[in-house]
Amino acid sequence: MNTIFRFALSRTRGQIIGWGVTIALLAWIVVWFYDPFKEQQQQWIDLLKTFPKEIIGLFGDLNEMFSTKGYLDLQFFVFLPPLLGIFAVLAGSGLLVSDEENGTLDLILAHPVSRTALLAGRGLAFVVVTVTILIMSWLGLVLPLGASSLTLTPGAAALPFVSLFGVVLFFGSLALLFSMVLPSRKLAASAAGLLLVVSFFVSSLANFVRDLKGAAQLSPISYYQSASAINGLNTGWLIGLLAGAALFTGLAGWLFQRRDIRVAGEGSWRLPFVKRRNPRSEVERGKA
Repeated sequence: MNTIFRFALSRTRGQIIGWGVTIALLAWIVVWFYDPFKEQQQQWIDLLKTFPKEIIGLFGDLNEMFSTKGYLDLQFFVFLPPLLGIFAVLAGSGLLVSDEENGTLDLILAHPVSRTALLAGRGLAFVVVTVTILIMSWLGLVLPLGASSLTLTPGAAALPFVSLFGVVLFFGSLALLFSMVLPSRKLAASAAGLLLVVSFFVSSLANFVRDLKGAAQLSPISYYQSASAINGLNTGWLIGLLAGAALFTGLAGWLFQRRDIRVAGEGSWRLPFVKRRNPRSEVERGKA
């Protein structure tokens, strides 16, 4: 398993650099822009008051958006679930199936390595990559704080990223599970990505659309604390997200142990009411 973990980690260096540096730069820009943004507070409030009430509802209390929590929530943390969710969906859906579709998974399993060790090693690499990206993002947020009037300690700044960790693992493991039951990685990533987008919009719109509040309780992103975690992390919500990720991973591992490995290419729908055609039998009937 150690060899699998190290090899899987070495293949993701580009993802670490690409995602980590990009989000860190975004965080740096957000912190740098805070002081000019706050200096024009009244102008922004007057401008937003001209918008329809439905749009103003997205911003909540207009004065709150200039506080540390409100500003970081509006300008940075609210965008991280869909942004890093894309990484999670792509990584989770391809954790095993990408090699299967490339025709290399059966060659890997021909070596003295169990399926459990393969899943565990690659799953651990996914967790380490996720943590590394979040640490880089956190550094991009806290390093420029000294040149800004944002009142935020490094410890408090880390708490929203801890909450985000649960969301990333949830959707990554969901994409992994979908890759075990759907015919291809594309379908698995699309299905998990669709749920990610729907969850994001339902959670966001539920703040001012009462009819969506019931649906928002079923949305995983509703349990992402965003900048609210600065004032204290809700460990119950975090444990719930991690428990969901563990459940999806366990189900994916159970299915992986019991499924046939394709030599290459995408699979087909395995529906119980559709009889699979046997080419050999058709040839024999033709000869008869």
